[in-house]
Amino acid sequence: MSINEVFMPALSSTMTEGKIVAWLKSPGDKVEKGETVVVVESDKADMDVESFYEGFLAHIIVPAGETAPVGSAIAYVVETEAEIATAKSLAGPSGAVATTTTTSSPSRTSVIAEPVAVFQNGSQHREGRVVVSPRARKLAKELKVDLNSLQGSGPYGRIIAEDVEASVGKVSQPHTPAHTPTFIPAQPQTTPTALKPATTTVPVISSTTSAQTVPFTTFQNAVVRNMVASLAVPVFRVSYKITTDELDKIYQQIKSKGVTMTALLAKAVAVTLQKHRLLNASYSDQGIVYHPQINIAVAVAMDDGGLITPVLQNADKLDIYSLSRNWKSLVERAKAKQLQPEEYNSGTFTISNLGMFGVETFDAILPPGQGSILAIGASRPQVVATDEGLLGVRQQMQVNITSDHRIIYGADAAAFLRDLAKLVQTNPASLTL
Repeated sequence: MSINEVFMPALSSTMTEGKIVAWLKSPGDKVEKGETVVVVESDKADMDVESFYEGFLAHIIVPAGETAPVGSAIAYVVETEAEIATAKSLAGPSGAVATTTTTSSPSRTSVIAEPVAVFQNGSQHREGRVVVSPRARKLAKELKVDLNSLQGSGPYGRIIAEDVEASVGKVSQPHTPAHTPTFIPAQPQTTPTALKPATTTVPVISSTTSAQTVPFTTFQNAVVRNMVASLAVPVFRVSYKITTDELDKIYQQIKSKGVTMTALLAKAVAVTLQKHRLLNASYSDQGIVYHPQINIAVAVAMDDGGLITPVLQNADKLDIYSLSRNWKSLVERAKAKQLQPEEYNSGTFTISNLGMFGVETFDAILPPGQGSILAIGASRPQVVATDEGLLGVRQQMQVNITSDHRIIYGADAAAFLRDLAKLVQTNPASLTL
């Protein structure tokens, strides 16, 4: 007999621990090789985890809602049903298999589960099997719906709860789009409808009770680690005011085609970085790392707390319409916690935008592994002196760049901001070509 340990997998290079979101199998259930058995929350996403082993789930060590270090055992799988009771009896008070020196002790085989990360023909498959979200799987079981008969509408064809509800004619709640950091012009006549800010659910505590400590989520723990790491980097900041009247005009002309201001700003930054590769570089102990791609990460506040930075890869090479479509897809999958690691950890330059909140100026914290981050404030009407020596009103926004002073100097950042302003102010139409 052998007791096979299922370990907590490393779903990203920065992951040190994972949280069990849901077990899709219960103790005693049959487990097929390659079948999803558990959903794990990594730093930034929920991932379906499959078993390498065929047998029966004998014992769950880490229940749903709890965390475990990467590489630690989270469950036991045995070969036959007859061995389930034996595996349970060998588990100590902490859930671990008790060690013994007798020759009759069963051997223990290490079995590491793997995350689902294979995409074929626009749908998410694993050896021909369509992947289903945990909530959809549970709902399908309750409503007696055959999942094989459904066409998934989730990311990469993933079957989600709304697909199950639609198949039985049940009306689902309207889907609320993810709150994204979208630049909003200040003019009343052109300002898009305000979005409700993302909020984090917190416990309601009466004035007569003592303070309550709410544990950090996996997302929040990841942010804490990144922020602490950032404190070790010497940085400097440079501010610049950019007139946005021409950019606003272009935006009004093409927004009906699905173009977002976020994509326009990301494109403008990416095009400017083509002439300032040092601003797209990062520090290493061996020297300056010049990245071959310009990947623009954009900070997004999640509805349930935390921060994620979906990445627009090769933003300088894609047309504005493709870039906007990619951004929409990234935000949808970020909200569903279905981004793949390379879609949130491959950024080479980051944008953080608080303009939609009316914030005029702020400083952003440099992300680990990058050389610069650009903080973008709201665009507001300002009284300025025109080229003709008269007073006029112009829409202006203030941007603040934070850079790693080990490789980037003040003149480098200032030259980048000057060229970014020139592009936005005089030739924003080139961003649509």
